[in-house]
Amino acid sequence: MYTLVFFILSLLASFNHAIELDYCVGDLSLPRGPQGYACRDPATLTADDFIFTGFRGEKSITDVFGYEITLGMSFAFPALNGLGISMARLDIAVDGAVPVHSHRTSEVIIVIKGSIIAGFIDTNNTAYYKRLEVGDVMIFPQTMLHFQVNVGNTPALAYVSLHSAIPGFQLTTPALFSGNLPPQIAQKITLMNPLEIKRMRNILNKN
Repeated sequence: MYTLVFFILSLLASFNHAIELDYCVGDLSLPRGPQGYACRDPATLTADDFIFTGFRGEKSITDVFGYEITLGMSFAFPALNGLGISMARLDIAVDGAVPVHSHRTSEVIIVIKGSIIAGFIDTNNTAYYKRLEVGDVMIFPQTMLHFQVNVGNTPALAYVSLHSAIPGFQLTTPALFSGNLPPQIAQKITLMNPLEIKRMRNILNKN
């Protein structure tokens, strides 16, 4: 009991101490708390601790929708700890797409290679979408359903930034058809044919 109390107080002290620091590179050897990770001792840090190399190189695309996401969040890039931001790399194959999904936070996307149609759907069911070329930037407001589709003749690459350490990422289609939701309920809430629901479950559960 005393050990647990000491551990909790130590974590709180670390978070309070972080307020007095210029930065708080996360200590991944300790559990993550509501405010993030405890801070590493600044005396042990080097420039490498502020650099993320996970976006380098080519990425393999194996998802059935034809995309690959590489996350740059505090659990992979501890220097983001406490800053309230995260990033991701999106690789989208020819004819591929990042299917409809949502986050708890807003998102900014910038196209680096290729050509995509990106958009979101607001609570009035109005779709805002546009073909984006290299260098174009678009914003997706928080909680809005949004998507990206490769409409070019080459693989597309984009980077996104989100104003949360853990923004959440919920894909609508897998949520309906590849989880533990019974097919009968999926049919009721989508009005889809039972055979189509079975087809979707087979496709998604093979991936």
